[in-house]
Amino acid sequence: MRRTFKYRLYPSKGQLRLLNRSLNECRWVYNETLATRKAAWDFLQKNVSLFDCNALLPTWKKARPSLKGAFSQCLQDAQKRVDLAFQAFFRRVKAGEKPGYPRFRGRDRYDSIAYPQYENGCRLEKNILVLSKIGSVPVVLHRPVEGEIKTATLTRSTTGKWFACFSCDNVQADTQSEAIEGSVGIDLGLQHFAYLSNGEHIKNPRFFKKGQDALARAQRRLEKADKGTERRERRKRAVAHLHEKIVNRRRDFAHKLSRKLVNRFQNIFFEDLNIRGMLEERKHSKSIGDAAWNQLVQFTTYKAEDAGRRVGLVDPRGTSQRCCRCGTVVRKDISVRVHACTNPGCGFVAPRDHNSALEIERLGLQSLDGVEAIRCPPRSHAALAAVE
Repeated sequence: MRRTFKYRLYPSKGQLRLLNRSLNECRWVYNETLATRKAAWDFLQKNVSLFDCNALLPTWKKARPSLKGAFSQCLQDAQKRVDLAFQAFFRRVKAGEKPGYPRFRGRDRYDSIAYPQYENGCRLEKNILVLSKIGSVPVVLHRPVEGEIKTATLTRSTTGKWFACFSCDNVQADTQSEAIEGSVGIDLGLQHFAYLSNGEHIKNPRFFKKGQDALARAQRRLEKADKGTERRERRKRAVAHLHEKIVNRRRDFAHKLSRKLVNRFQNIFFEDLNIRGMLEERKHSKSIGDAAWNQLVQFTTYKAEDAGRRVGLVDPRGTSQRCCRCGTVVRKDISVRVHACTNPGCGFVAPRDHNSALEIERLGLQSLDGVEAIRCPPRSHAALAAVE
């Protein structure tokens, strides 16, 4: 299996200057490559290949000696990113999607240096990362690196912290542990972050809402500082720290919850939500973005793959309107939080989200078996009959 392992770096002040300088040179190459390819098409109607761009590097180094302070393959990788951006652009044009032409990167929009060949300019020696043009940088290996390291990428966070990401191949999957329970359907929402088909529900942590007052104060202080001053830079870092704290809390929550789900269930089913479309609705866009449902699905998916579990996505249409017991469609507004089946032969009553989770589980099992899943009374949990 292919996995990426991320570790914190602790460079010295001198190494920090070299890392930032190398990052800035890679950004300059990225922008210059984009400008060259754009000008070649605008004036000559000519496509410039990645090979042609690589051939320009020696000339650029003569005109800009500071490029010699960055490792050559890191500069080539910056040109490869431009090539990938154009490939994605042409693919979207052919598919009839909104193309999005590649854009130039500002100082705060380019934050990584890639070493495409491990042990060529970058190698790990115990808890020291040896980097060409930079030196030996201490790294905290909070867990062992598994498999065979193929590439290494250095990333800088918005608060100035540096991390090393090792992409490793041939990582052994941990499939020895057995699941405690069979399957579960999970309804993701705002009132409850997640409602499980067994009747359990998880409270919505609302990390951004809890930190938005402190963030608003820090942003007001930032706006009062004059542009280009050291005071503004300090206040800008303070805002970045608050954003980073919210992101870290949200990511930690998703990691812990996904681990619990994978350890407990063999089959896990989510709704295949169009989150991007949901964010266009201004009324709930902030709450939806704060919930970050897709992050939980992604974390659960890769953990499940490693543990030999299965994660499925089901069509969300009608899951909250259809009775999980008899299949009767019961139309109800979003404000109605209780499902009460109108079928006289059923009469099932349960919290709306719980009914939806049971229907998600049924559809998920149906997709695995390839046949229509049999509708049956919900499991005998006390929470099934409770109405919140």
